[in-house]
Amino acid sequence: MSVAIVTDSNSGITQSQARELGISVIPMPFTIDGETYYEDINLTQDQFYEKLADPSAVIRTSQPLPGDILSLWDKLLEEHDELVFIPMSSGLSGACESATVFAGEYDGRVQVVNNQRISVTQYLSVLDAMQMAEDGHNAVYIKQRLEETKFDSDIFITVDTMKYLKRGGRVTPAAAAFAELLGIKPVLRIYGEKLDAFAKARGMKNAKKVMIKAITDDLEKHYGGIAPDKPNAWIGMAYTHNLEEAEEFRAEIMEAFPNYPVDMYPLSLSVSCHIGPGALAVTCSKMLDDGRSVTS
Repeated sequence: MSVAIVTDSNSGITQSQARELGISVIPMPFTIDGETYYEDINLTQDQFYEKLADPSAVIRTSQPLPGDILSLWDKLLEEHDELVFIPMSSGLSGACESATVFAGEYDGRVQVVNNQRISVTQYLSVLDAMQMAEDGHNAVYIKQRLEETKFDSDIFITVDTMKYLKRGGRVTPAAAAFAELLGIKPVLRIYGEKLDAFAKARGMKNAKKVMIKAITDDLEKHYGGIAPDKPNAWIGMAYTHNLEEAEEFRAEIMEAFPNYPVDMYPLSLSVSCHIGPGALAVTCSKMLDDGRSVTS
């Protein structure tokens, strides 16, 4: 049975990468000063951050148009028996719920995965789905396996500046000013449906230590400890417009977890618009025995 794999650009997968992987990525739309843009279609990362730096710019994210989703599904189902759609976490957007409603019109041929993932963890779910489809599993099986481990994943994020959290109303101006004055870097956590404050650190160096310690605790609590040889989880990281610092952080993570593969990708723009440039994130996700292998 032929199964198409579809995700959205919240996964961080670009259109060119999607073509190489043999999957489809629905670009997330933005309105910037009233004009509509689509991630990685008519809006590059550099263009986005240039616009984001303008304090007068009004940037809003939105869901893909239903017609865009359905037309892609219809096209893919002309060539495939079934389709698995892996959107961003339902706790962070209504796109997953909308897609689930749309899928009800396809007599079971479209399965929408609600496994509470975004960014690197969503990307890894796509790779797992691809492997399961290649191994001959159907869409229902793939959806079930991905959703069984929806809570076996964690993301920790720190930001370089409080400006964008303040702009989005996630912190008060007074709290942002106080944090900037003291050099405090908040560490946020995405677990399941929730984005919550996790810790505060003095400076980026300490924030990175907090995040590495959080991943260490995750491995101890959920995966039986840090594996001495064969890894028992995927560790990933992401960044916003700070590749050089991200590469340095990746080296620190690889030193802390020498036997683990560490995937690194830029954060999707729909996440970046809320936290700004200079952010760093590290993730930990369950390694499925029927997902992609370490060498794939």
